[in-house]
Amino acid sequence: MSTPLDDAALSERARRVLDFEREWWGHTAAKERHIRAEFGWGPARYYQVLNSVLDDAASRAYDPILVGRLHEVRDERAERRRTRRDTAAS
Repeated sequence: MSTPLDDAALSERARRVLDFEREWWGHTAAKERHIRAEFGWGPARYYQVLNSVLDDAASRAYDPILVGRLHEVRDERAERRRTRRDTAAS
């Protein structure tokens, strides 16, 4: 999946966030509780950090499948927001 050099370029916090997201992908009900237990953050802070991690090139090297999938989800959501705004403005 990744090389030791890739792992060194990615911070410990970023690795923890990606590992957590890989484990909890698709789970919603208990995920917020586990975010608080694992990181001590609320969900909003977790997703801010996750989005920041996704923008780090070392993250794609660490877990290209997960990061690619999360980029797709983020892009789809952004497109839906743009479409809603464009429709509402018409």
